[in-house]
Amino acid sequence: MTTTGGPAIVLLAKLFVHPGRIVEFRRFETEAARIMRRHGGRIERVIRPTGPGGDLPHEIHVVSFTSAAGFEAYRADPELAGLATLRASAIARTEVTMGIAGDPYPDGSA
Repeated sequence: MTTTGGPAIVLLAKLFVHPGRIVEFRRFETEAARIMRRHGGRIERVIRPTGPGGDLPHEIHVVSFTSAAGFEAYRADPELAGLATLRASAIARTEVTMGIAGDPYPDGSA
């Protein structure tokens, strides 16, 4: 597992799934999460948007990596590359925002 290479990073990934491809999507995400763990990454939270809106993603993932180097190693992993066809059949579009964790705002309970 990668543990060096700078500060931990957090990704917010909006995943737009092709209609009728939920089974393929779940299969891809399950395999991607397994590969991710080898590189210090994990899907921290899965959010399924609801409510009004036309172009909502199927899921939003909050993903963390112990470092940017770990994220780059994940993206370069040959096993992940081998899933490219499955990914393309399932996922129409992905929007990713990368950052670092910030300090939480006080909630007034202290």
